[in-house]
Amino acid sequence: MNEFESKVIELLESINEKLDKLLVTPGVSILSSDSAAKLPEDKGIVKPSEVLEKLEEEERKKTRPSPEGRRVCPKCNSTDFREEEDKEKVVFQQGGIKMYAKRYVCKNCGHVIY
Repeated sequence: MNEFESKVIELLESINEKLDKLLVTPGVSILSSDSAAKLPEDKGIVKPSEVLEKLEEEERKKTRPSPEGRRVCPKCNSTDFREEEDKEKVVFQQGGIKMYAKRYVCKNCGHVIY
């Protein structure tokens, strides 16, 4: 997040706090009692906190958390792999049946992980 965006978010947070104080403070009425009861239902008013939450959710979508305990492709950071038998490496053989080692091929870029 660049410097401009962080300043905008700080200003939105301060505006949201002031709006909350105005809406809760007794004696200060910016709305009539009838319209104050209808405030949450009114779709025309967008609170800065909602804008802030939407921005934070978009930021979370951009940066996925690191998948712990999963294979990650070193080239494209994908976790989508295809499992294949590596016919060059025999792990075990019994009664003429060979068990081969596994290798994982990234479905996005084709990088092979053993």
